[in-house]
Amino acid sequence: MKLILSTHNVTLTKAIEDHIMDKIEKFEHFDRWTVDARVTIEHDHTRDPKQQFGCSIRLGVRGPDLFAVDHDADLYAAIDKVAKKVEQQIRKRHSKKKARKQSDAAKSKKKRQESRL
Repeated sequence: MKLILSTHNVTLTKAIEDHIMDKIEKFEHFDRWTVDARVTIEHDHTRDPKQQFGCSIRLGVRGPDLFAVDHDADLYAAIDKVAKKVEQQIRKRHSKKKARKQSDAAKSKKKRQESRL
């Protein structure tokens, strides 16, 4: 998976980069078809102090991309929150595919049973 990391008014340190990499690696576990991840970190001095740091993640997957944004007073907390949001989107997409597959199988089973009668 390709990672594109950009910052705005934030100095990118090794610790921040490692924290982001840990979160992104989890996405590969949930969805192996992930193509790329675009992470943007920003610090906005004009915002409320409780929401100065922002993080957004755009995950390139088959079909529509997954996107989430969150703001917090702490940069690491903002990264954690946005990663959790993307993880929930991956889980929701997976559950929908699984449910669709099961309903299709149930329909075909019912059709086979009716044709035998």
